[in-house]
Amino acid sequence: MAQQKIIILDFGSQTTQLIGRRLRELDTFCEIVPYNKFPRDDEGIIGVILSGSPYSVYDPNAFKVDLSDIRGSYPILGICYGAQFMAQLYGGSVEATNSREYGRAKLQYFERENLLFRGFHKDSQVWMSHGDTITALPEEFRVIASTDKVKYAAYQAEDGTLWGVQFHPEAFHSEQGKLLLKNFVVDICGSRQDWSAASFVESSVEALKTQLRNDRVILGLSGGVDSSVAAVLLNKAIGNNLTCIFVNHGLLRKNEYERVMRDYECLGLNVVGVDAGEGFFSALEGITSPEEKRKIIGAKFIEVFEDEARKIEGVHWLAQGTIYPDCIESLNITGKVIKSHHNVGGLPEKMQLKLCEPLRWLFKDEVRRVGRQLGMPEHLIARHPFPGPGLAVRVLGEVTREKIHILQDADDIFISALHRWRSSGGKSLYDEVWQAGTILLPVQSVGVMGDERTYEQAVALRAVTSTDAMSADWAHLPYEFLAQVSNEIINNVKGINRVCYDISSKPPATIEWE
Repeated sequence: MAQQKIIILDFGSQTTQLIGRRLRELDTFCEIVPYNKFPRDDEGIIGVILSGSPYSVYDPNAFKVDLSDIRGSYPILGICYGAQFMAQLYGGSVEATNSREYGRAKLQYFERENLLFRGFHKDSQVWMSHGDTITALPEEFRVIASTDKVKYAAYQAEDGTLWGVQFHPEAFHSEQGKLLLKNFVVDICGSRQDWSAASFVESSVEALKTQLRNDRVILGLSGGVDSSVAAVLLNKAIGNNLTCIFVNHGLLRKNEYERVMRDYECLGLNVVGVDAGEGFFSALEGITSPEEKRKIIGAKFIEVFEDEARKIEGVHWLAQGTIYPDCIESLNITGKVIKSHHNVGGLPEKMQLKLCEPLRWLFKDEVRRVGRQLGMPEHLIARHPFPGPGLAVRVLGEVTREKIHILQDADDIFISALHRWRSSGGKSLYDEVWQAGTILLPVQSVGVMGDERTYEQAVALRAVTSTDAMSADWAHLPYEFLAQVSNEIINNVKGINRVCYDISSKPPATIEWE
């Protein structure tokens, strides 16, 4: 039986991934594909969603798609631009509004008997974000929801083939947005809601056994969630035919190499540890450019990894912890690379190995659910994301052993304190935030210690909340916590006399400083 799936045609919206995550939360598998790459031969498709877009439908550069062989074959839901595109395509009108319709709105009217709005309550809040609006519907279309300012907040074709909404049901601020998506994928498209961590593990293990047979596989471990879960899943499928290589580039957190190696041994993985820090520090000497640091570390990692891989006989496959956002972010909807990712491309071509990516369809939260299904310890599954180049991109400027040691000590105090402190809900602050770290700044400041003047370095603490790292807000950590961490760092880490806290969000800032 083919895997049921919803196809999301991506017209370039920043929230397209969020649509996908919402559908996965409904235990419904989905794929995000460029607007012009509809997989017509896929027998598992049960419905189609058209995403939003940065363009106006009447823009000469706007993305357009021929729906003639899709409409009637599958139910179609258009969201924002997707709704406006279909309205215009079939003879309606879309015009610029006098002012951008953005923010919260309430559905003052909706068609209660319509499948799309089943279970909605009066004045349900939705989230608007558009500068154009539908001013006339095509013939044989009807309005099924309105707000006080948007007459055509939602519509349906009379033949029951397509629906459109000018708000964003995937957005957190659309109170019943997830219900709307459930109504579409379950009641209209017929999803069996059989996509789960347990079903993924079961089907993946069988698929990996068939794909890999008795071949030898190598996998580069980073200590992070994605590569660790990929390793445990592969180990369940092929056992000792998997060899994991964990390269210590000397840029990990304090004592992390030793701790992670113990964790991997407890999981029963066949792991080769390589302590290669000296070579990385030599290669980074005198380098201050963030991009140059990343390139040097990436190239050096490949060199070390290749040297170790050559010692293992009969290897045919390279496994990676690539996850779905890596694949989506690495290609835009025109097919051009807009962001190089350390897990997407590179090693297989150089090493003439076939590529195995068992997690490539999963979002980060799904990876964690799979890890729990595999029985992995919580401290491994709940680990914060950590940059591939390690602390090299948290030392602003040239990287030296001395600077890394200073940063490791300061960062260890910060992260340990996050684990110890409890929020009002009983969770540790570490579990409350998405990602945290310490940045060593390339400045010195005047201070006073023991009645003596000091002129030493400053660090910035960074902690953010997020669901997928596409956007993030700075974590509102308690003042008492920040005061204690600041005192502990200044009193115990020689070379630091000032601690700052980063209160910028993404966008416009990024999570990492480099």
